[in-house]
Amino acid sequence: MTTVPAFPEGQVESLARLLGECGSGSDITRVLQDRGLVDGSNESTKWKRLYWVFLDSQKRHRCANRIIDFIQSFLTPARFVGRSEEFEAHRQELNTVLAFSGLEYGADGKFRKRQTARTLDEAEARVRTIKAKFQGRRIHPEVLKYCRAELLQDNYFHAVFEATKGLAQRIRELSGIQVDGAALVDTVFSIDRPILAINSLRTESERSEHKGFAALLKGCFGAVRNPLAHEPKILWQGEDDAVDYLSLISLLHRKLDDCVPTTRARRP
Repeated sequence: MTTVPAFPEGQVESLARLLGECGSGSDITRVLQDRGLVDGSNESTKWKRLYWVFLDSQKRHRCANRIIDFIQSFLTPARFVGRSEEFEAHRQELNTVLAFSGLEYGADGKFRKRQTARTLDEAEARVRTIKAKFQGRRIHPEVLKYCRAELLQDNYFHAVFEATKGLAQRIRELSGIQVDGAALVDTVFSIDRPILAINSLRTESERSEHKGFAALLKGCFGAVRNPLAHEPKILWQGEDDAVDYLSLISLLHRKLDDCVPTTRARRP
């Protein structure tokens, strides 16, 4: 990373207090030594130790790069294996502080430049992740199976793209039909000779529901996956679109949970 301007003293204190809650005193000592940062604070309180070290480093080097280097080592994602929610909580708090310096710490453990926040409301709004927008919505495990890595990197464009591809793959696995898109839906959910059915298809209402579900599947592939495969990423609307699209795909997976193979599917 290029030279990062020194952080204001108040921002250094906020970072020190936050990081002091992210590990033990021995963890802090180990990382300080590993990164070549001298602790001459004579303090026992974790955040006060970091506060002194950070200010001393900025005074010596006239930049915040050593603080950034410490954060990357101390809050490396590898330290939080099995504790992803804890890591994400620390990362969000950190990014609220860093937003005033135009920086963001990604879920992949790398820093990126962002537009500098001017107010606290703006800084807090910036770090509301897609997980927060999913509150109150049940996301099907099959959705996360195909796009978990992209969501962890806040890559919403490709998260939705991979989730729609995963939807088609699940239909192929359930039906044994190895085609794609509209052709896959027309073959598997044919109203006259379906391979999978979402109900008994005995009444006109049930047949209508089955046809509507097939239309939703085709609409998802036509309106979501296909445009994503061809349009420039710069046109993507970000988190809000991703939440709605992934919720739709989650609904379709839940309907697939209830699908049953028909007599046609059981034929050799």
